[in-house]
Amino acid sequence: MVIEASRVKELREKTGAGMMDCKKALEASEGNFEAAIDFLRKQGIAQAERKASRATKEGIIESYIHLGGKLGVLVELNCETDFVAKTAEFRSLAKEIAMQIAAINPISVNRESLPQELIEREKEIYKEQARQTGKAEKVIEKMIEGKMNKFYAEVCLLEQPYIKDPQKTVSNLIKEHIAKLGENITVKRFIRFRLGE
Repeated sequence: MVIEASRVKELREKTGAGMMDCKKALEASEGNFEAAIDFLRKQGIAQAERKASRATKEGIIESYIHLGGKLGVLVELNCETDFVAKTAEFRSLAKEIAMQIAAINPISVNRESLPQELIEREKEIYKEQARQTGKAEKVIEKMIEGKMNKFYAEVCLLEQPYIKDPQKTVSNLIKEHIAKLGENITVKRFIRFRLGE
């Protein structure tokens, strides 16, 4: 199948992917534009997974102030190079993450950085609730697991549904940017201030 250069250019403008990647995506999807976008997204997520182990020593600290100066967030977003840290795309991602933190108020970046005593306390509460249902032990374990996953999605930034598109998590949003920018990106830390708290 012959793919017209104008279609490749159009796909490149829409996705930000390289020319050869766009051509390959259109060929793989037999010219179907939407399928080519899906193909590129899948490829990008796979590439992002491979980049996840690379060191992130550059980046920016982004701020977000809301409610007439009554709520503020500082977030440190890291990448691999100073070049990427200076791009508008990277800065925009940092701003989006800061807004997410302001809106949803996570406790930690991920599960691993949650205090162990908090995790144990939540498990105990869910265990007691589950036992009161009188269900079998295997069912109780599944119930606890489900409730803990819901808890993590509420309090861990990376697992929260993204405020502008609840169909994806903040982690998915970051992976999309890893695929676009070609570098590993990590949220190092954040702090949220609310006047009077």
